[in-house]
Amino acid sequence: MLVLLAGIFVVHIATVIMLFVSTIANVWMVGSSNLGNVSTGLWLLCNQTCEQLPVNSRDEASLKAVQAFMILSIIFSVIGLVMFIVQLFTLEKGKRFYLTGAIMLVCWMCILIGVSIYTARFTGKVPESTSSHHGYCFILAWICFCFSFIIGVLYLVLRKK
Repeated sequence: MLVLLAGIFVVHIATVIMLFVSTIANVWMVGSSNLGNVSTGLWLLCNQTCEQLPVNSRDEASLKAVQAFMILSIIFSVIGLVMFIVQLFTLEKGKRFYLTGAIMLVCWMCILIGVSIYTARFTGKVPESTSSHHGYCFILAWICFCFSFIIGVLYLVLRKK
């Protein structure tokens, strides 16, 4: 049981770190242009230097929603980690980690909404680029989506023995 708890804890920490990286780094879409590689994220457009991400007024609300949901997912994941540690030391034997599981499923839902909006609205849209593809931050966000769901379900069924 201790090994299972330690494994879930390590995966939870990895998920928090990957969420931070995927939200902060600016490599959600990568393209190539005559000036070199161009990458865009949730915040900046980078080629040789980084500048504010140019977004038309039609897509501005979508980008702000993606930013908000990714930040919310980080917040809920950190809260879930803290709640797991608190419940680990205060929960009686035989009880389940319901609160931690519920928080992680809310985190999972925030990631799902944020990345789905980004996929629908911004896939293939890299300014000044001829060809584009998804970057590692986009892939990390989908990996965090899977991990947060698995962790949330494991917390719901996990009993403290």
